[in-house]
Amino acid sequence: MKILHVVTYISPDGAYGGPVRVAINQAKVLTELGHDVVVAAAAGGFEGSLPAEFDGFPVRLFPARRLVPKSGFAGLTSLGLLRWLAHAVRGADVVHVHMARDMVTLPAAAIALLRNKPLVVQTHGMIAPTKHPLARPLDCTITNPILHRSSTVLYLTEVERGDLIARSSKTLTLQQLANGVVAGNYLAGEQLTGANPRPEVLFLARLHERKRPLFLVESAAQLANHWPSARWRIVGPDEGEGAKVEAAILAQNLTEVMEWEGAMDPSYTLMRMQEASIYVLPAVQEPFGMTALEAMAIGLPVVVTESCGLAPVVRKNHAGIVCGDSQHEVTQAIDTLLRNPNLRIAMGKHARKAVENQYSMQAIGKRLLKVYGDATGHKVAA
Repeated sequence: MKILHVVTYISPDGAYGGPVRVAINQAKVLTELGHDVVVAAAAGGFEGSLPAEFDGFPVRLFPARRLVPKSGFAGLTSLGLLRWLAHAVRGADVVHVHMARDMVTLPAAAIALLRNKPLVVQTHGMIAPTKHPLARPLDCTITNPILHRSSTVLYLTEVERGDLIARSSKTLTLQQLANGVVAGNYLAGEQLTGANPRPEVLFLARLHERKRPLFLVESAAQLANHWPSARWRIVGPDEGEGAKVEAAILAQNLTEVMEWEGAMDPSYTLMRMQEASIYVLPAVQEPFGMTALEAMAIGLPVVVTESCGLAPVVRKNHAGIVCGDSQHEVTQAIDTLLRNPNLRIAMGKHARKAVENQYSMQAIGKRLLKVYGDATGHKVAA
């Protein structure tokens, strides 16, 4: 089967986050299962010409252009990508679009429909309710018609499913699909050598307001005197909070124990996580939390809030601590894990086992092939 994946934006610093990781992981496993997969995206931030490979997988990348100033990823488009897609979709058996309200994936999905190709859209929690004044007209004219005409709409959580149903005046063909992760031989350091006398508390995600990296700075300020040997690290591209993080580290006199390391090539994420003892994602309304899942996969205990899509999995499997959204509750959860090294090591083991049992890419690849088979009307061999 020839499968075409489209995702909004690929860059060397992983600025677009989880959807890119998901698309690449899916493409890799589908290729391993014997299928012909292409991943296409708008791109930027690379030195020289755009690469033909990303995170070890062949990709078709095209220069991104910003149509709307100060609009984040929603204002990006790529005329080169859209021109290429107009021809490329003809050779695809199914088109899988990792869709958001943007001018890359919405036109890509529309092109697939105009070519009468089976279309699978995966929304990654990105078509959520919003008060943005342009969202309603955009949804009425473009987003909702695409969802209605898609062969299948893939969702992550029951919250996302409810949002999709509530927004639609027609019946959608909905199927749940979890994110998957490939941990390989990576394993958290404390799983190999026991409790680290200098434990590292790690935030690795985009520095965006919703991710709340400033919460980790405040937690460090409150706990640094209690745990002077602890190290506090923030890793990720700046999405509006970078200057605030740097200023807060200075204002709280944390420069000896805390550092923002900047952005990182996504292919090094798991390697970097190995150095940590605790992974913290204080984000609110996090649809799933791909970096939290990756941390769990290598045996790190995680701290996530109640509104994270992974919270039920973390709680059920004793894979970390699920806390409320307040600063005090996040700080208290971190303190608990710093105070109890045996607990965090045990939770890390539970986390790794949970990922192995529930989020293996082989199982997700086979599930996707069933989705594609339903979309095309032909059984697809796994």
